[in-house]
Amino acid sequence: MMTGIDNPKLPYYAVIFTVLFKLLFLLTHYIQEDAFITWRVAQNLMDYGVIGFNGDIKISASTTHLYVIISYLFNLVFGKEHFIEPLLIFNSVLFTLGTLLLSHLILKNPLHKALLIFLIGILPPAIKISILGMEYGLLFFLEMAMLYYGFKNHKKWALILFPVLIILTRIDTLIFLGVVFLVDIVYSKKIRWSYILGGFIGLVSIVAFNWFYFGEIVNNTIIAKKLMYGSDYTFAQNVDYFLVNYGNFWGMLKLPDNFNPFTVVVLVFEILCFIYLVRQPEKRNYFLWMIFIFGWVKQLIFISQKSLFDWYYWVPQILLFVPGVIFILEQKTRKYLWLGLFVLFYMIPMLAFQTVHSIATGNGEWNYRRTIGLFLNHYEKDKNQWILLEPAGYVPYFSGLKTIDEVGLVDKEIQNEIKKDRQNYWINTVKKRKPKYLLSYDNLFERKDGAYYTMHYRLLKEFRVKNHLKSSNPLLEKIYILKPSGTDYNLYVRIKD
Repeated sequence: MMTGIDNPKLPYYAVIFTVLFKLLFLLTHYIQEDAFITWRVAQNLMDYGVIGFNGDIKISASTTHLYVIISYLFNLVFGKEHFIEPLLIFNSVLFTLGTLLLSHLILKNPLHKALLIFLIGILPPAIKISILGMEYGLLFFLEMAMLYYGFKNHKKWALILFPVLIILTRIDTLIFLGVVFLVDIVYSKKIRWSYILGGFIGLVSIVAFNWFYFGEIVNNTIIAKKLMYGSDYTFAQNVDYFLVNYGNFWGMLKLPDNFNPFTVVVLVFEILCFIYLVRQPEKRNYFLWMIFIFGWVKQLIFISQKSLFDWYYWVPQILLFVPGVIFILEQKTRKYLWLGLFVLFYMIPMLAFQTVHSIATGNGEWNYRRTIGLFLNHYEKDKNQWILLEPAGYVPYFSGLKTIDEVGLVDKEIQNEIKKDRQNYWINTVKKRKPKYLLSYDNLFERKDGAYYTMHYRLLKEFRVKNHLKSSNPLLEKIYILKPSGTDYNLYVRIKD
């Protein structure tokens, strides 16, 4: 039996250890707003038999169909009160299994595989993929499984099945599937018809389902975001936009400054490591080209579309960094010095940053924003009442109220108001639909339409971030104060006419 660093079971031990290590982050309660949108859609399917958000109204409020179904199953098995932790553990396991498959694609040494699994697994985007409740753990696993079983082991069933599941998870995965297709043609000099069939079935399935069930071709979330955030920019404005935002995409750390030298260092390091590796005559170059080109293409496409949401960049960030990890692991001389310096000056600071970020943001989301929803759930017993707010995650989920969100992710009617009069769509929606509750970042009585709000609404309660920066644990309190997370809100209730 092989033992020590040559033990082929090492990568599997690394999977178990990495999952257990990351489960500590569940204690931070850092869960993304959009996860609660998906979970409410899943529970709406349970309660009304309709994929929607507000009762029996059909709407593709979630960006992912497959993850909605998985969330639905977890709700059925564990119940609405207890499904979140099992689902987050499931996501973490799936992502880590994906890194195991990735290690099989690009490394041979069992110790190197184990180290890659752990080092990749504790990167900030990997932690967020695992514990924030969104569909990217599932997606990463499916993408790596397709590469491993379909393109490394040449299983035709994998070339058909996985593209279908990948597209049903997110339609923008066509970028990944397209890059893989082009790189494969260049390398293999042939067309894999099984792969084309899988992509065709997946694309037809998602388009047909959207059309026949929702009456649309692409998900409502895409339409709503394009309507709200789309804008014409000059070339100079596009350049300025890129300079302001790129640091939050390639650098893995979301920093407030426009210029982030850390991002430049990481980017140059990744490129140099990739060039060094692909110059070697290794079979793994086939997969390195796939993941590295995809990382660049995905980031550039989404930046060009003014996509500010950081979860679009998690998987590309990880895949772009893979060559750097390989380079460190495969140093021939002073390898442990290289690895030690890498861990000491990069991995530990990144892990520390993400720990602080997760604790602070978890406090702002779970301990603060969730309390708004819980207050409304207790205050308003009639769950057929409507609330107008933004965003549509925590508060609608925990309040149980029917919801109009400012962007139109969960309600199509407000999109029509945006099209008719973008400047006044908020007040027009209030006048037309008369929601019982309004949740606003500012004082509605001081707006230009303040007289209307004063006549028809009263301030029910103020919610302030500063009231949630205390803890019996002095270390936690210091973190909360160091990085306060959340937004002040005013909650208004309609006065009976």
